[in-house]
Amino acid sequence: MARWTRFVLRFRWPILAVWLVVLLAGGLATSKLTPLLSNTFTVPGTDSERARTILQEHFGDRSDGEFLVIYKIRNGSAGVRLKLERSIRRAAGVVPGGKATALRDAAGGVVYGSILSRLNLADAKGYTDDILKRLQAPPGVDGYVSGQAAIQDELDPIFNEDLKKGESIAIPIALLVLLAVFGLSLAATIPCLFAAATITGTLGIVFIFAHYMTMATYVTNLVQLIGLGIAIDYSLLIVYRFREELEAGGSRDDAILRTMATAGRAVIFSGATVAIGLALLLFMPLPFMRSMGVGGFLIPLVSIAAAATLQPALLSLYGRRGTRRLPVADWLRSRLHLRLPHLAGTDVEHGFWARLARSIMRRPLVFFAVGASLLVAAATPVYALELTPGSAQGIPQTPQSVRGLNVLRDAVGPGALSPSQIVIDAGESRSVRSPGIQAAVQRVRARLEADREVAFVQSGLTGRYVDSSGRYEQIIVAGKHEYGDEPSQSFVHRLRDEIIPSAGFPEGVRVLAGGGPPQGVDFLTRSYDAFPWLVLGVLVLTYLLLMRAFRSVVLPLKAVLLNLLSVAASYGMLVVFFKWGVGDALAGLYQFPQIEGWIPIFLFAMLFGLSMDYEVFLVSRMRETWDEEHDNVRAVSYGLERTGMIVTAAAIVMVAAFSGFVAGSVVGLQQFGLGLAVAIFVDATIVRALLVPSLMAVFGRWNWWLPARVARIVRVRPSPLAEPRPAALRASAE
Repeated sequence: MARWTRFVLRFRWPILAVWLVVLLAGGLATSKLTPLLSNTFTVPGTDSERARTILQEHFGDRSDGEFLVIYKIRNGSAGVRLKLERSIRRAAGVVPGGKATALRDAAGGVVYGSILSRLNLADAKGYTDDILKRLQAPPGVDGYVSGQAAIQDELDPIFNEDLKKGESIAIPIALLVLLAVFGLSLAATIPCLFAAATITGTLGIVFIFAHYMTMATYVTNLVQLIGLGIAIDYSLLIVYRFREELEAGGSRDDAILRTMATAGRAVIFSGATVAIGLALLLFMPLPFMRSMGVGGFLIPLVSIAAAATLQPALLSLYGRRGTRRLPVADWLRSRLHLRLPHLAGTDVEHGFWARLARSIMRRPLVFFAVGASLLVAAATPVYALELTPGSAQGIPQTPQSVRGLNVLRDAVGPGALSPSQIVIDAGESRSVRSPGIQAAVQRVRARLEADREVAFVQSGLTGRYVDSSGRYEQIIVAGKHEYGDEPSQSFVHRLRDEIIPSAGFPEGVRVLAGGGPPQGVDFLTRSYDAFPWLVLGVLVLTYLLLMRAFRSVVLPLKAVLLNLLSVAASYGMLVVFFKWGVGDALAGLYQFPQIEGWIPIFLFAMLFGLSMDYEVFLVSRMRETWDEEHDNVRAVSYGLERTGMIVTAAAIVMVAAFSGFVAGSVVGLQQFGLGLAVAIFVDATIVRALLVPSLMAVFGRWNWWLPARVARIVRVRPSPLAEPRPAALRASAE
């Protein structure tokens, strides 16, 4: 690390110039990124995806590029039907290759049809405003343009507003925290520069990826959220340590070298643990999650690069004078006699965190029992967790596309908006019109009409139900519930496990269940089939990385287990706040019976790395003291005193940033933000302040044990088991 830091200091100006170019180029790319983003939930390798492909290629049915046109007739008038048909055909003309379907009647004076296209979601959504302008519904008729593309187009600015709302909460709190830690000092600008460079640099790379793969709309939120948190965490640790080293004596460059050899090393390991956690998303078998994984994986890598290059270059630029704290608080204490707390005092023996650590280590089992009980109580509701692939009820209801969807839902029922589509493939050179196939189709239809979840069934041998070659047929099944509700998911299992197999289709005929509910079930099944194995991989890799960072067998295991408990607590609180309605009563959040299926996976991927930041900061400092003094109590108390304020400050900023999502208007982001905020709060208080010191007191000298054989595997110096200290010496140390 020292050799690298000397290299950076030697070429500090070219390095600063490179990061300036990254900032400018990344900022330009970021401004052009939004039109390239879209949320597309395809599930490759499943029956629902095979059915979707057949429907798209042979029936011209691409649901993500389709627009629903809904008319609500308030005052009947002669010739209105003809005017509506002209209206939808006129509107279809603005979409490349757009084709208007025949209009269909529904209850309550509702008439609706579709504009079909072969555009993907990202391209189609940009035509929403043009369709609205050309629609020109006749007098006495309200016209709406809905469907996935239109809803996505109108939600994009809402997502941006939610992000700004989150920033308006997080940024002022972050500035106050930075001023509290750094005082009135230019050093408070270092995290801002770090965040600006890493976030724009990452989004610039995402901009390149977005030209070659579908990137989710949430990816910008993810990058900005993680980027801000990492920038604050790493800058707090490094700048704070730089000040310590300056006070210890020596030149500016010597202080930078010592800072990067200690705090800089901790930051590199911390960034690697964040990257490992978020790398989980890259291996999920779903394009939506992989696209989020790209952004999530890149931001810690770019942050590691910035911590190793930009950070020491900035410290060199700011120097002793730029990082010095102006003595404003001392002046207020002496002149105005204000009793302000000493947030960054030099008394490491009698500071708040040192006293807390020694109190805990005198009664470790009591503190451990209290902290563990609180975490277990918070995690227990996880057993009531229910998942949904999504719902239109969890988004703002004010956009015209959503209001139109609600008009149609009231007229035809919620299940008709995203029905199941059973696709029958007769096979090459065969026709679905053959008697054997049609007899099986009728048996399927009879079973469907008798099912408690089915509202209506549509099928036939002409028009939209059989393709031009005669090889494929579709049966449309509308349920009584939305596609993500539990009854709809249960129906999919009955359809696949009972109804289709019992119909007796001839040999060689393939029957696929696609459409909304089957795709939702496939989304959850594929995600959670892979999730446990990927979690196991993350746990093993993190353990090995932390073993190298801490030079210990015990401490990485403790860190992994405590992090799992923090994540479980966040899952439990999702149930309490959203399913049981506590969030609605306290803060007007959505009350929703299910948690969106992507939330637990993303929470684990983010929390496992971000929470480990604090563990790495804390234990790395403890390890330094242990190596110097071989005193467990001293190592824990000194490490907690030196990092307690930094961890607390970083956690305040992170909780504030995540709370901005809770203040948003989309249920998925509310759930995401609350889960993150709860876990970070729990991690910085119960886990780091109570459980870590108590467990380290229980383990004693075993905390620092790394056998020579294991040390050779992870390529670090061994840490032999220390001799037990005499009781008299332990008592005097305490």
